[in-house]
Amino acid sequence: MIADDEVLLRAGIARLLQDAGMTVVAETGDAEEAVELTAAHTPDVAILDVQMPPSLTDDGLRAAIRIRREHPDTTVLVLSQFLEEQYPLDLIGDDAEGVGYLLKTRVADVPSFVESVRRVASGGSALDPDVVALMVGRRRRDNPLDALTPRERDVLSLMAEGKSNHGIARSLEVTPAAVEKHITGLFGKLGLGDEPLQHRRVMAVLALLRSR
Repeated sequence: MIADDEVLLRAGIARLLQDAGMTVVAETGDAEEAVELTAAHTPDVAILDVQMPPSLTDDGLRAAIRIRREHPDTTVLVLSQFLEEQYPLDLIGDDAEGVGYLLKTRVADVPSFVESVRRVASGGSALDPDVVALMVGRRRRDNPLDALTPRERDVLSLMAEGKSNHGIARSLEVTPAAVEKHITGLFGKLGLGDEPLQHRRVMAVLALLRSR
């Protein structure tokens, strides 16, 4: 389900997702209707713009939060033109699974965007690299992330973007084994040693989000 009041962008997203083998079950340009369509169709993923009718403020974001709360079987990917910290924090809350927040400019990188949609739909996360960089750059005092090495913070930032270990290794031009070593180190420093792997990844991303 795609919700965006920019008709051409909405049509473009629908086309590229269909070309990637996905089915678009519904489209709308209204935030309130997006919630209704989600209830009617139970899509795997709902893609919403932040700023939409009826008020053209943050209606899309509030609709996305409502969808996450009322329709847990539908994952949510929010698109925004705003480089903003609070919006993704409000969207994610205490659950970093099946959720994404990307700047609209990322749609132009079609393979990466399609990968992000698939990742969110499968229960993963996708945070825009620029948003992650903003959060990392504004860490508060007495921050648990201060115990991490610069490389461990790099790994955590890429983890927050939703990259796999192999994806992180490619981005940093290191081996997957080196990435695993850094992940083990940052998990230990964040006190995440006894949880299942996927849960530890989610908790590490939440630690990053809360570090602002």
